[in-house]
Amino acid sequence: MADKDNANPASFRLPDPALVSRTMSDVAERGHRIVSDFLKRQTDGTPDPDPLKIGSAFLEMTTRLMTNPARLVQAQLGFWHDYLTLWQNTARRMMGDEPKPVIDEDSKDRRFKDEAWRDHEIFDFIRQTYLLSARYFRHVVEGAEGLEPKTAQKVDFYTRQFVDAMSPTNFLLTNPEVLRRTAETGGENLLRGLSNLLSDLERGRGQLKIRMTDDTKFKVGENIAVTPGKVVYQNDLMQLIQYTPTTKDVLKRPLLIIPPWINKFYILDLRPKNSFIRWAVEQGHTVFVISWVNPDSKLAEKGFDDYMTEGPYAALDAIEKATGEKGANVIGYCLGGTLLASTLAHMAVKKDTRVKSATFFTTMVDFEEAGELGVFIDEEQLSALEEKMSKRGFLEGQEMATTFNMLRANDLIWSFVVNNYLMGQEPFPFDLLYWNDDSTRMPAKMHSFYLRRMYQQNDLVKPGGIELNGVKLDLRKIKVPAYILSTREDHIAPWLSTYRATQIYKGPVRFVLAASGHIAGVANPPDAGKYSHWINTELPADPEDWFKGATELAGSWWPDWHRWVSGQDKTTVPARIPGEGGLPALEDAPGSYVKVMGTD
Repeated sequence: MADKDNANPASFRLPDPALVSRTMSDVAERGHRIVSDFLKRQTDGTPDPDPLKIGSAFLEMTTRLMTNPARLVQAQLGFWHDYLTLWQNTARRMMGDEPKPVIDEDSKDRRFKDEAWRDHEIFDFIRQTYLLSARYFRHVVEGAEGLEPKTAQKVDFYTRQFVDAMSPTNFLLTNPEVLRRTAETGGENLLRGLSNLLSDLERGRGQLKIRMTDDTKFKVGENIAVTPGKVVYQNDLMQLIQYTPTTKDVLKRPLLIIPPWINKFYILDLRPKNSFIRWAVEQGHTVFVISWVNPDSKLAEKGFDDYMTEGPYAALDAIEKATGEKGANVIGYCLGGTLLASTLAHMAVKKDTRVKSATFFTTMVDFEEAGELGVFIDEEQLSALEEKMSKRGFLEGQEMATTFNMLRANDLIWSFVVNNYLMGQEPFPFDLLYWNDDSTRMPAKMHSFYLRRMYQQNDLVKPGGIELNGVKLDLRKIKVPAYILSTREDHIAPWLSTYRATQIYKGPVRFVLAASGHIAGVANPPDAGKYSHWINTELPADPEDWFKGATELAGSWWPDWHRWVSGQDKTTVPARIPGEGGLPALEDAPGSYVKVMGTD
């Protein structure tokens, strides 16, 4: 290992007996309470042993593999050849030679960053054995011919979940960093980790809810979501926040932001230095933001059409009362962008022209290739989800959060297992992870409609495929200028899918691709000097052709968007103060809706 003295038993410090005694007593008392609470909340019905239908998918894959045993044998021979080479290389290393590794992890893989994974021949052997096994599993799965695409996607996804879970970094005896810490602390790290595990089980009321950040360091309205403003309107589904101007004059057209209701709006207002909302105010926009309610069972029957009428439609009415302006620039983020597109199609039929420009952040409207979230959208899983929602009237926010975390399991699950439970450390305070953990619920009717009609059936992209409030929607009737922002590493709204909107909308379209992912690529202030973005004014049908002709520019895309949106109408007026227009202030930003927790 990097510190070979730690392998010496004499250097291993024994734990404090009093600490061990207190911890074991605490484990017994808390463990009994957690199990009792969990059992009380279980239904009397027999649970489905395979609710995700993973077993049937793997059975079909195995059947397909057996129809071509030669391919399977070839994969096995390749694996054993590499494995024997690794054995020989390890023996050579023990004799002082320095052979090249048989396999290396991806440069972005942070699991094996500790030097001992390469410096010590045993841990190097463990690392390469795991990487060879992981590659073998993936090759076998990819070699199954004739699988239905959805089944193939499910098998591939859960194979990677299994491979990630089996990483040697996740286990005490095969992680050199954990072993070193255990020797240094006499095992007290494991006792602290056990206490952390119990705390997370208590937070989840018997189900594991991993604490990703020190949530005691953050409070909404005090050190995050602190851009000054007032709530000027509210209804059952949302509060509308108008932000206080910081410039003498502002653009005549107000700016409305529609965030997703799967998460809370303050992803765009985390802290002053990375707040898109604060930055937009500083550029001279009169900014309004919808803050969605965290729904409970009383709102179970709220549908997608309610979110349209009580969301953007109600917000535009309120903005006109507050500012006297009928026209507005509107931003929709993720699901908020899908709602914006639906609303624009509805407005096109109603001859409503109040939206003068539309900006879409990481938004899908064509769900044919919806990325890995499609793994969770099949008839069996949707039926099980609907049955669960029907009993409560909503989907628990933590269930949605777990799904998203699985898409990046190494970063959002296993790294915290190692840090919190094996290393026995407290998580670091990180605003983005606090927001990620601040989950929201979904009304049963709306969520079922969204998953079935859009994700499963892809009806939104079909002319007349979806009807809201008596109007059949056709996205091809959208003619307002559109700015479409996607991110290259988006695992929720893949950019190859979001790009399809460029071929649907009939107005002038600007497509910009930002580096990084669904969140970091959007919340990327210019002053940070991080991540690049690509532009290309041509919009070929194939997104790969668009990328080949695109120009990469350093830094944030925010200034590009501001030039585009302000270029739609540069007229300015004196700054508008929240509460001094046609709508009185109800309370200070960020309002009360955003402070309702998913556990309340």
